[in-house]
Amino acid sequence: MSSKTKYEGFGFNPSESGHHFLITIPSSASDKVLISEHFSQDDTEEKMALNFALGKEDCNLRVILDKSKWEEIADPVKAEFNQRLKKSGIKTGKWQAGNNLLSRLFGKELVLLAWAIEDSDPALIPVAIKNWQGLMPEERWWLYTMTNAATGHAVHGRNKGWRKAVRYSLTENPISDYSPAHRIVLFRDFEMEKEKPIRKPAPVPKRKLAKKRNDNSAPSLLD
Repeated sequence: MSSKTKYEGFGFNPSESGHHFLITIPSSASDKVLISEHFSQDDTEEKMALNFALGKEDCNLRVILDKSKWEEIADPVKAEFNQRLKKSGIKTGKWQAGNNLLSRLFGKELVLLAWAIEDSDPALIPVAIKNWQGLMPEERWWLYTMTNAATGHAVHGRNKGWRKAVRYSLTENPISDYSPAHRIVLFRDFEMEKEKPIRKPAPVPKRKLAKKRNDNSAPSLLD
């Protein structure tokens, strides 16, 4: 690593790529934590603030999370990210009120965990954290990519499709008990099962009733 390389937040290197995630942590406990994905450094706070002021939903916003839920995952996530940064010889990061920058890969991993808990029972958050920790980084990136492609919008994708499957899988299944290949299959099968359309039973064909023959009519050869 070059001594001139400057990293911001959690592993974000602006000279390497503009692709990053932004976590906006409010000071007030009643406000929401916002996590958004950006593909350049210009596409950040000012644009988001303008869009919200105009009543527009920012397409870069990935999660709107209750601060109480954020506080449940903040320390475990920070601990893991900093451990990996230390191994790479990169300075560690810390959360602070306001804007926090993350590298694109760390951002994907964080959003995956946030998706899992955004609509979950708070009592299941420790389970989600444990299962998230049981996934390899590459598995988290793959799951983020698949989920983001289908239901990545913070509002319109909430509680749908892959997003819903991620929540159930991370909060209910003991993911760490399975091999990496099996874990991917579990997520894929779970999502497909949730998306299966409900089939209506086939209508029972109506039986044609034979017309009652008049007793005075001539008998048929088939009688």
